[in-house]
Amino acid sequence: MSNAPEWLPPLVLLQEYNGDWKQYIETVYDYFKVDFIDSKPQFQNKAIRLKRYPLLDGKEATFWHITSEGKEEDKRVPDLRRCERIRWPCPIIEHYNDDSIRCWSNIRGNARRRNEGRIVLWFYDEDYVVVLADRGRYILLWTAYYVSWDHTRKKLLKDYEEYQKRQTPPQ
Repeated sequence: MSNAPEWLPPLVLLQEYNGDWKQYIETVYDYFKVDFIDSKPQFQNKAIRLKRYPLLDGKEATFWHITSEGKEEDKRVPDLRRCERIRWPCPIIEHYNDDSIRCWSNIRGNARRRNEGRIVLWFYDEDYVVVLADRGRYILLWTAYYVSWDHTRKKLLKDYEEYQKRQTPPQ
């Protein structure tokens, strides 16, 4: 990690667990639990909540969503880049005003919730994104992921620039 801020924890690497996936995923979950279940983080004075169900191996849906990838929930596969960064979402949320974080809101639609507000926290230098869903009285940790594709990076940059234009008053 180049020039990472002091508040950013180190990666949690599989090789530190001798490739033992079961031990590794339990450790990754323990970090998640400390950050989002045992403590009560907030974003802009609203409680951060999790999507708990469906539970899989006794772990919340949000945990699996930020440590795996795939369009269909029941067919998601573990993503090592996401797992390694399990300690990042909470400090990124806590430091969303830091110069290293690009923060903006947008509207996303889906089949169940039309035009739901999303908050995107892009830790630009490390290509890591945390997405929150604004549910009014609380904030839902929606997902978090490592940006590994140029087209995703370009889309994020375009979204951020469009948001910036909307925020700049006309001269």
